[in-house]
Amino acid sequence: MSVYRTKVADHCRLITITWCKNLLLHGLSVSVEGPEGEEQYTCKVEVKPWYFWRKQGSKRFIVDGKAVDIFWDLKAAKFNGETEPTSEYYVAVVCDEEVVLLLGDLKKEAYRRTGCRPALIDPILVSKKEHIFGKKKFSTRAKFHEKGRWHEISIECKNKGNNNGESLSGVQPEMEIRIDGHLVIHVKHLQWKFRGNESIHLSKMRVEVYWDVHDWLFSPGLKHALFIFKPILSPSTTTTTSSMSSSSPSLSSSSSPPLSSDQTRGSGSVEGFSVSGSSEFCLFLYAWKVE
Repeated sequence: MSVYRTKVADHCRLITITWCKNLLLHGLSVSVEGPEGEEQYTCKVEVKPWYFWRKQGSKRFIVDGKAVDIFWDLKAAKFNGETEPTSEYYVAVVCDEEVVLLLGDLKKEAYRRTGCRPALIDPILVSKKEHIFGKKKFSTRAKFHEKGRWHEISIECKNKGNNNGESLSGVQPEMEIRIDGHLVIHVKHLQWKFRGNESIHLSKMRVEVYWDVHDWLFSPGLKHALFIFKPILSPSTTTTTSSMSSSSPSLSSSSSPPLSSDQTRGSGSVEGFSVSGSSEFCLFLYAWKVE
């Protein structure tokens, strides 16, 4: 689920793009925020092997008296085992003869089919939410900015043997978070530090990482942990370091609003955006532990 902010029907609104996949359905949903964020207008696309005609189409709904059109072409989309396509597709949102949001690599085809020009205001990626499943290790690919490069993220929960009698079970859980193969966070005594946050550095960008793994450790059944990755622009050039933050706020699994960030002054660019401003983006990872 990716949430963008852009101008639609004369107002700044949120557009949510959701890709879902299960044994019976591979689907796409596009939702546009209604007046004052109350009502949402939604277009759903079911990509089924026997519904070839649904892999390309369009839908229109009215937002505040103005037409909003959704165009999509998934006929040749390549998913490479992912829920979201990686290439050979487009999804376009059109309003006032402008393409206010365009996803995918078939941009020329999208402009040709819609017959509309690019919007003067670029959409801003506000947040992305993803559900991942595993037993001990959870992996995904993500960008910390829409124009940034892909990063490989892995989260692993381990049980370390304990010979000091400190734990009744004889083991102590630990957690490791790696980005692009580099160990950036190592949490020992996870049963005491099941909620917390640390700051890591990737090139000139600082990323605040928050975690809440309480339900992994203390709740039976299928439960998820929550991880939040919040990029904060920084002129620092320190790479692949981490430091423990002095505060560890409690996280809720229902945390959906993007966290705010303070503005950082500087020059140059980091992963496709200027360090003269602050990033609004937050990555939410819901890691479901399957026994």
